[in-house]
Amino acid sequence: MKLKPTAIFVSALWLLALVQGAAAQSPNDACDLPEDLQRVLANKYSGTKIVRLSDLSSEDKEFFQKDHAGACPGLVKVDFYGDGKPTFALELTTVSETYPSTKLVLAHKMRANWHVVTLGKAGGPIPVVWSEKPGEYKDIYGEKKILATRPVIIFCGYRSFTVVHAWVNSKVAKVWLRD
Repeated sequence: MKLKPTAIFVSALWLLALVQGAAAQSPNDACDLPEDLQRVLANKYSGTKIVRLSDLSSEDKEFFQKDHAGACPGLVKVDFYGDGKPTFALELTTVSETYPSTKLVLAHKMRANWHVVTLGKAGGPIPVVWSEKPGEYKDIYGEKKILATRPVIIFCGYRSFTVVHAWVNSKVAKVWLRD
């Protein structure tokens, strides 16, 4: 009879160790990138890192998590070009500055290599990025609009600006939704 409680206790310890080990590895972190893209970014944008929840102010964290729970505020996979190839919109922020500078970067896998371009920059409070469905997007002044036929990239500094980037007529188009 004493063997049964011991077996339950040992099984519980084993299960606890297994769960902690799986949590520690977190292979599906929302901010993880393919290793080959990490190397390209480290070379091209040294001294930067992908924006994570811990980089945001407490208020901006709440805003982001309310609409994008479980997502990374500095990374979104998006079929921006409509070709189905791996494409990421990501935000890289400076690591050690008091007032960080953040770049919106688009990385598109072309055959074996990544084509990486900077779409925008922001200083001050760290912005976030996400993707929205295709559609019509009008600028804040009603002077410019984009009719996107593919998913778009939203670059947003809460309480300050929102910019939509879309692939239109074989080039990147953008409109300011808020300034």
